[in-house]
Amino acid sequence: MRIAEILRRKGNDVATVTPETTVRTLLGILAQHNIGAVVVSPDDAAIAGIVSERDVVRRLHEYGAQVLDSPVSAIMTHEVRTCTPADRVDGLRKTMTEHRIRHLPVVQEGRLVGIVSIGDVVKSAISELATERQRLTEYIQGRY
Repeated sequence: MRIAEILRRKGNDVATVTPETTVRTLLGILAQHNIGAVVVSPDDAAIAGIVSERDVVRRLHEYGAQVLDSPVSAIMTHEVRTCTPADRVDGLRKTMTEHRIRHLPVVQEGRLVGIVSIGDVVKSAISELATERQRLTEYIQGRY
């Protein structure tokens, strides 16, 4: 399965914030959308970074409550791993596991076109296994 198939099922909506957005505002966006990370983008197309719940928790522990009024650019991950719609899900699963990444922006021709979470990847694996099970069951039942 390709990343494009995941995006076709879930949609291409990506929550973004600008680098100047405060961490406090970011927390509201995460809660409002019930998500764990947002892409930091100056224009909803280019990727400046990614910021997650984990980033917030780590910085709160490190710097205290004053981090809430800091811009997300101060706590975001600057080096962002990405994927493309043509990438295979099994390769993405390996990347996410090896690098302990839960969210990967999807980029096409240099523009942000979606985001894939570890939950999306697991869901696609379960779907593939269910389809394979169905095919095997039909095959066995047809032969006996």
